Amino acid sequence: MSTPQRSPWREPLVWLIIALPVMSVVAAFALLFFAEDTIDSVADPVRSTAQVQVVDLSPDLEARRVGLAAEVTRTGDRIDVVPLATGFDRNARLELRLRHPVREADDRSVTLVATAAGWSGDVPSLDATHDWNLELAPPDRRWRLLGRWPAHAAQAALRPSLASTQ
Repeated sequence: MSTPQRSPWREPLVWLIIALPVMSVVAAFALLFFAEDTIDSVADPVRSTAQVQVVDLSPDLEARRVGLAAEVTRTGDRIDVVPLATGFDRNARLELRLRHPVREADDRSVTLVATAAGWSGDVPSLDATHDWNLELAPPDRRWRLLGRWPAHAAQAALRPSLASTQ
């Protein structure tokens, strides 16, 4: 007695051989869809020379030369910047840029006005659930201080990005 011949479509191994490549193609398209707009380029203007990317470090060198440092604090929607050095022009307005670590569209910019203790400005509904990259500079961008504001932290330090050579 011979057993009846089963259809190949009823064999699990046939379905496995078909399903694995199909799932790979679907997963590849899903990755392309989700990765399309997740990482932005660097925020600084970059010049390419002979396949080498060059960025202007003169604002960082100036901040280091003058010896600038500051601390930024958030209370509700209010952001205060307190100088930790004496090289600041206390009458000048400053701009604080809050850069989202991944999406450029979520970047924020705040114009800070001088107060008795430093500078102050308002940032309504700032998302504190992730880190922020900070840049403090005057409107003419002759110097800048950089820092990282950790998620849920009340304050962050701003320093020149280039360490002192001393």
